[in-house]
Amino acid sequence: MSEFNELYMEVILDHNKNPRNKGVIDDHTNHADGHNPLCGDKISLDLIIAEDTVKDIKFTGSGCAISTASSSLLTEYIVGKKTSEIRHLFEEFHDLVTTDKSNTENLGKLSVFEGVKQYPARVKCATLAWHTLIAAIDGDEEVSTE
Repeated sequence: MSEFNELYMEVILDHNKNPRNKGVIDDHTNHADGHNPLCGDKISLDLIIAEDTVKDIKFTGSGCAISTASSSLLTEYIVGKKTSEIRHLFEEFHDLVTTDKSNTENLGKLSVFEGVKQYPARVKCATLAWHTLIAAIDGDEEVSTE
């Protein structure tokens, strides 16, 4: 197994077993539910957005290791970021998991998901949290990867 694949597995397993920011924000300003019908992953995101900046985020739900780890890493990464920056990061993350033209310099730890592109059926697992995040920012209550 390559060093990159070992890191990928280590990060995915850690965030799956010990997800960060799992829970509910009762006084959230934005919320969305996401669903991946292909494998049954479900996620709910609660956010507090003030002055166009994510101040706090938590998630609940159930899903595979990739979906849970992606949700956990996303919640760690976007606190303090402006919504316009998040939209750009979504595009970079999507490119990371679907193309060979990805640029990982802005993605930090999220770049471990680059290996997902080798398993096209798992791309929706990795991107579910991101689609749900954009839906929450846009004021949509639900989103599906289908």
